[in-house]
Amino acid sequence: MSFVERSCYYFDAPGPANTVDCARFALERARELSIERVVVASTSGDTALAFYRMLRGSGIKLVVVTHVVGFSRPGEWEFSAEAAKTLKQEKIPVVTGTHVLSGMERAFSRSSKVGGGSRTEAVAEALRRVVAVGLKVAVECTLIAADQGAIPVDQEVIAVGGTASGADTVCVIRPAHTSSFFDLQVREIVAMPRNR
Repeated sequence: MSFVERSCYYFDAPGPANTVDCARFALERARELSIERVVVASTSGDTALAFYRMLRGSGIKLVVVTHVVGFSRPGEWEFSAEAAKTLKQEKIPVVTGTHVLSGMERAFSRSSKVGGGSRTEAVAEALRRVVAVGLKVAVECTLIAADQGAIPVDQEVIAVGGTASGADTVCVIRPAHTSSFFDLQVREIVAMPRNR
């Protein structure tokens, strides 16, 4: 029987206080597994900058995935213009794509005229509630990055998500495109909150 022993870290609670530790754990596991890319979710740019600082000079590529324009307010992008400028100067891709685990389906489920849930939202809710909100975010951002061509689908990535803001979940994922969702594999959970 063959097995691998690796560390898994658990936070007492979700939230942004875990961001710097998540960046450190992501760097450690990327080095350990010779993974070339870290995909990180960032709404305002703060988490993206924390990961940029941690990964700078490591040779590991950072890919940032943000909310779409209009996610919170019509016509507005929540990502900081200053953070976007810094990342662009460092040639770090900032990917903005429609949330693949909700997108248009959320319009139907929120509508008083149509109502009801969808299979896509059921997948998202299962990931959120059974494991961690950050896992759902990490999976979704990996799909978005793959669909936008920012990461290859034949190489593992470190994927990072959080609960509301900051980072609190780190995992190793073999990516897939959204149209091949069931080819995506969460291969390791590196860090996550125990209480949600």
